[in-house]
Amino acid sequence: MSTTDVSFCIGGEAGQGVQSSGAGFAQAMTRGGLHVFGTPSYYSRIRGGHNFFIIRVSDEPVYAVKDKINVLLALDDTSVLEHIDDLVTEGVIVADEGVEVPEGLVEGRAVRVVQAPLADIAEEHGSSVMMNTATLALTAGLVGFDLQHILSVIADNFAALGEDIVKANEQVAKDAYALAGEDFSDISTWRVEARQAPERLIIDVNHAFGMGCLMGGCKFVSGYPMTPASSVLEYMAQHADAWGMVVKHAEDELAAVNMCVGAGHAGVRAMTCTSGGGFDLMTEGLSLAGMTETPVVVYLAQRPGPATGLATRTAQGDLNLALYASHGEYPRVVLAPHTPEEAFRCGQRALNIAEKYQCVVIVLSDNYNANSLWSVDAGEFDPQQVEIDRGKMLDEEALEAIDVYHRYAFTPDGVSPRALPGSHPQAVYLATGNEHRENGHITEDPEISAAMLDKRMRKLDGARTEIQAPFTYGPSEAEITFLSWGSSYGPVHEAMKRCNAGGTPANMVHFVDLWPFPVEETKEILDGARELIDVEGNGTAQFASLLYGQTGIEVDKKILKYDGRPFTPEYIMEKIKEA
Repeated sequence: MSTTDVSFCIGGEAGQGVQSSGAGFAQAMTRGGLHVFGTPSYYSRIRGGHNFFIIRVSDEPVYAVKDKINVLLALDDTSVLEHIDDLVTEGVIVADEGVEVPEGLVEGRAVRVVQAPLADIAEEHGSSVMMNTATLALTAGLVGFDLQHILSVIADNFAALGEDIVKANEQVAKDAYALAGEDFSDISTWRVEARQAPERLIIDVNHAFGMGCLMGGCKFVSGYPMTPASSVLEYMAQHADAWGMVVKHAEDELAAVNMCVGAGHAGVRAMTCTSGGGFDLMTEGLSLAGMTETPVVVYLAQRPGPATGLATRTAQGDLNLALYASHGEYPRVVLAPHTPEEAFRCGQRALNIAEKYQCVVIVLSDNYNANSLWSVDAGEFDPQQVEIDRGKMLDEEALEAIDVYHRYAFTPDGVSPRALPGSHPQAVYLATGNEHRENGHITEDPEISAAMLDKRMRKLDGARTEIQAPFTYGPSEAEITFLSWGSSYGPVHEAMKRCNAGGTPANMVHFVDLWPFPVEETKEILDGARELIDVEGNGTAQFASLLYGQTGIEVDKKILKYDGRPFTPEYIMEKIKEA
């Protein structure tokens, strides 16, 4: 039986290389011309605990993992126990001979078991550490996937360790692949064959956002590592020298955000990245940016809270935090990209919006989006598409024409012309966290205080022109309209397609730009919708509340998930049936 939609699960304990193996397998499948979506699941510990990585491959675009898997690559005994119930009919377990697969567990199930001397093959060529390579290659042989793509990933991933390591892993892969053809050629009922396709990248949202920031002119990044935002900081640090950028590992999140405020004040495009607990600490610094009208971008990658919560799991519980965290009021923009392509665009957009309106821009992601791997067309990341808009930045000629420069001058749109401090004799001014006059001098005058707040908030009128209307998918007329934002996009999109295939007309409306809320566009799109189903990863339906507060539109049903695990299409379909 040939199929175009196959899910692999690599399971093991922390320290066994589950994540690197999953990423490498996903890379090989992408090079083989297939569409790929992969996501890891891991405990917040360095050693021990069960980790796994699901890779779904298809000849059609896929944006979510499914509940069921076709092939289990079990690197330890626990993986068999944990995932045998997840296997589809005629599913395959691939394991070393040393992994225990209890007969009583397999008996009566339509499951096929492939156990081979994978550790022995690895040791024969140098070390049992290469057993993962053998497992991946044997699996590739079972499903008929071209070994050449596995070998190309080995060559790239192990190049830094030396030619001997590369050759040893290549030989392990060749021997394991040959074993699949010799002893297990009739085991798998699925074929995953490489094909010709346009060049694609395998990338996650974190790296795509970082790439967008790099190409968008970001020159300063500060942060304190916090899952799941850490890889943004790591990515920017890796490219800092080549792109002329300063990346600071701050002592904590308070320092990180205040460094960004300082960099933004000096005229540098600045960004920080964190998760919910770190963002809590940044609140006062962001209020300072609001008062001093300093452009700052914050990448907020959500995980379940409160406090440390589930440090390596996913959630969409920080929407209200992003919208309302502050003492006092100041303008902000909140974006929530849902794919790597959109994250790339958001990196550029966030920097442009921050400088054009001299405000804070918060980009929301979460663990599921941040760490999941997507295969995307390489052309989506074209630097020629990047436009940089620094807003009302005064050059030397403009400053020469000014008698007295007021940094916080009242303007109809609320945005005051901006000069880099100290760049010209005119560009000398006060900037303070206290309320102030147009020239920056502190004041407590009630009329000026109110006028200054009005001036700052007027920026939102301009920012609204930057806001995208929600995206729509599916037929214009439908019985069900799904509402989603952020990482729920992929599972909802597939659930919508399943509804239509099953005879229930359904469409979806997906929100990327969340604040200022696209009120009129939303009302127009949802006008006439029969049944609205809100799907989001929190326990209080935060987006549904935002929608109602801004438009008066109330959803009919809510499908919520707040156990730290991502949505799947099957979960959504089951909740629809229950409703």
